[in-house]
Amino acid sequence: MISLSRLLNGTDLTDSWNIVTKPNPCGWKGVACDQTNSSVIKFLLSRHSISSSEFLTLLCQIESLQHLDLSGNSISSIPDDFITDCGKVAGLKLLNFSSNNIWGPLPTFRGFDGLESLDMSFNHFSGKVDSELAELASLKSLNLSFNSFNGPLPTKLGNSANLEQLELSNNHFVGKIPAEIQSYTNLTVLDLRTNNISGSIPGNIGDLSRLETLILSSNQLGGEVPSALSNIKTLVRFAANQNEFNGSVPSGITRFLKNLDLSYNMLSGPIPAGLLSQLNLVSVDLSNNSLSGPLPADISSSIVRLRLGGNSLNGTISPKPFATGQNLMYVELEANNLTGQIPSEVGSCQNLALLNLAQNQLSGELPAELGKLKNLQVLQLQGNKLSGQIPTQVSQLKKLLTLNLSDNSLNGTIPQAMFNLVTLSKLYLQQNKLSGSIPTSIIGMESLIELQLGENQLSGSIPKMPVSLQIALNLSRNLFAGPIPSILDGLNNLEILDLSNNKFDGKIPDFLTSMPALTQLQLSNNSLSGVIPDFNSHVKVDLGGNNGLVNKTGTPNTSPRSPKGSPVVMAVLVAIAAAVFLVGLVTVLAVLISRRLYKVNDEHLQPYEDPQPPQVIQGNLLTPNGIHRSNIDFSKAMKDVAETSNVTLKTRFSTYYKTIMPSGSIYFVKKLNWSEKLFPLGSHDKFGKELEVLAKLNNSNVMTPLAYVLSTDSAYILYEFISNGSLYDALHGSLRNSLDWASRYSIAVGAAQGLSFLHGFTSGPILLLDLSSKSIMLKSLKEPLVGDIELYKVTDPSKSTGSFSAVAGSVGYIPPEYAYTMRVTMAGNVYSFGVILLELLTGKPAVTDGTELVKWVMRNSVKQEHILDFSVSKTSQAVKTQMLAILQVALACVSSSPEARPKMKSVLRMLLNAR
Repeated sequence: MISLSRLLNGTDLTDSWNIVTKPNPCGWKGVACDQTNSSVIKFLLSRHSISSSEFLTLLCQIESLQHLDLSGNSISSIPDDFITDCGKVAGLKLLNFSSNNIWGPLPTFRGFDGLESLDMSFNHFSGKVDSELAELASLKSLNLSFNSFNGPLPTKLGNSANLEQLELSNNHFVGKIPAEIQSYTNLTVLDLRTNNISGSIPGNIGDLSRLETLILSSNQLGGEVPSALSNIKTLVRFAANQNEFNGSVPSGITRFLKNLDLSYNMLSGPIPAGLLSQLNLVSVDLSNNSLSGPLPADISSSIVRLRLGGNSLNGTISPKPFATGQNLMYVELEANNLTGQIPSEVGSCQNLALLNLAQNQLSGELPAELGKLKNLQVLQLQGNKLSGQIPTQVSQLKKLLTLNLSDNSLNGTIPQAMFNLVTLSKLYLQQNKLSGSIPTSIIGMESLIELQLGENQLSGSIPKMPVSLQIALNLSRNLFAGPIPSILDGLNNLEILDLSNNKFDGKIPDFLTSMPALTQLQLSNNSLSGVIPDFNSHVKVDLGGNNGLVNKTGTPNTSPRSPKGSPVVMAVLVAIAAAVFLVGLVTVLAVLISRRLYKVNDEHLQPYEDPQPPQVIQGNLLTPNGIHRSNIDFSKAMKDVAETSNVTLKTRFSTYYKTIMPSGSIYFVKKLNWSEKLFPLGSHDKFGKELEVLAKLNNSNVMTPLAYVLSTDSAYILYEFISNGSLYDALHGSLRNSLDWASRYSIAVGAAQGLSFLHGFTSGPILLLDLSSKSIMLKSLKEPLVGDIELYKVTDPSKSTGSFSAVAGSVGYIPPEYAYTMRVTMAGNVYSFGVILLELLTGKPAVTDGTELVKWVMRNSVKQEHILDFSVSKTSQAVKTQMLAILQVALACVSSSPEARPKMKSVLRMLLNAR
């Protein structure tokens, strides 16, 4: 033990493993002894930053050793002497090397007569598994998950009759599930998910009479799901989603199950009678298959989650499941062919948090009983044939976050009371027949970030909108008339404003050019006139169909038709046009000169003033770098922030400005858009201290702050300038097609290294509030920097409104569980990173034409080669093979279950293993 303490000197065990201060090693951290304190029986050394493997040769000289847990360290190899010596320790029962950095083939375990549990998961092991484990006669639990093993599934696993848990997930195993599986008669857990296993499930799988968990997800298995599974009385969980199973669902398969997931397969036929009525059932997912026939009326009262969307189910929705579904929390029946009315009995499901009946053929009026769902958070009824008025009872859904009634035939006015839903963040009412005006009570929706009211018959005055609006305000294709109202000024967080296809007239108001977060402005097909003002280059503006608009040279907005007639007439028309043009040009010049001297505001003329830079109340340097400290000039930075032309990038929470210091050095100044959610003015010290910690981070893939400035109404952070822009630009913007596979792979690995570093930070994980391809900057086309790392740290959750809690991330990157948990987690970050991997693999953005990339990939996952960006995958077979391997990593990251997603450290290992 003294020798061991010397070899482990320099780790965080140094102080505890001190023979001088603690002469009895039985009191050392991670050491357990027998009852007499005379023999060491356990080393529990998980997560102690151990990297050297030199000490391993000493461990197995302790003949009393029973448990050895070295998981979560940075050990890169296992010495041969360790295997030789430990194989002689008869009492050794547990050996855990999971979550290290071990490379190469699996060691051959000779001896180890008493070893019952072996965990080598989350490493870099590769090659085939053949007879390396054949001598482990006592083995009960084997975990080789999250490595790069290939070849067929292993069958030589000691005395197979003793094996109880076999976990081989997230590798590259190929071939069929071996028939020898029937010899594992005591097996309780079999996890083979995320491999390349093909063929069918052996019919003798039913012989595993003690099996409790069977997971076969994300493989290439086909054929029919064997009915023999229904004979296993102990089986509580069966997941075989994302495969190629066909045929019907076995009628008795849920006899004993609690959880069934057969989603994303090719199953057909009706849902068998009695399948959903078993009292033991908790969760059933049969979504995205080709199931047909009616929706069963008999559904167990114990079911919590029912997912049947993306099939061809028809008929009406029976009221019976809702009448007895007191435990139902999530009901997803979208994208089927269901008809009839929504049963009023739905109001009996008091625990319902999500109800998705979208994209069916449901008709009739919305039942008023929907207002009884006190816990409902998401209601999606879009794409049906619903009619009548929106019931006022909807205003009783006090926990509602998302309401989507779009693409129906709803009529009447929007109920005034509906805008009392103060937690609502997304409201979709577009493509209906709603009329009247927008209720003025909408200003009270303090959490609203997206409002879609396009393609209705709304008219009247546009009321003052909540300043929380951020994603979009869509009032297009309605009957609004008159000037564009100045009441829209002040929407400083709004990114998309669509006023197209109305009857707006008059000039384009100047305030539209200075909305700080605006990226898209749709004003087409109105009756606007006058001079088109200057918009920032990053704002996409559509002004087509406004014939009265002219640019500053007097050129009409749309090209007039060529006049017809005699040459004389033509000459006269040309002369008139020339005269009009000259008069117009003189007028425009006069207006421009006068506007340079005076700024028009209502009926008053005010002297023109340049934009005032923010007033600095505090500015601190964070970096010890002398060059940066001498170059950074806070006043110049704030002066450049006042000019919107210096905007280079917008993310969900931040706006990046380019600033050139007096020395000529260039920096980013990032404005935190959600300033009202920052620590209040009295807590500036806390704000600064958080940034000081982040400034000391030392990782080549993390963007660290150099300085910060606090003004009277906002906060700004200075960074080194990154000339290559964001990953979003490289994949979908002006730099599109500039990234070959070598660059994309390098970016994936670098970003994973940065995130793994942040999640493993010693004083606690640093989470990303908004992880997207826009928040990853490119130092070069192969060197990513994870940005926006401070957002979660410098934001005070207690100050956040619903709008903040409902928008943790950008659309398309937000994990599905966030709608219910409202918590930013490491698993949620992993999901967002998985979306970024899918962007790198497919070349598609996170959302295309309203469809999230994850859903598109899942729908097309059967033919995985077709998912890949062909311009990249066609380069070579080696590139295609590597892309398909990375796709498996991405699919693991975007699993709908947070618990099933790997940790970032494991994601990094899998990416490296895919080389």
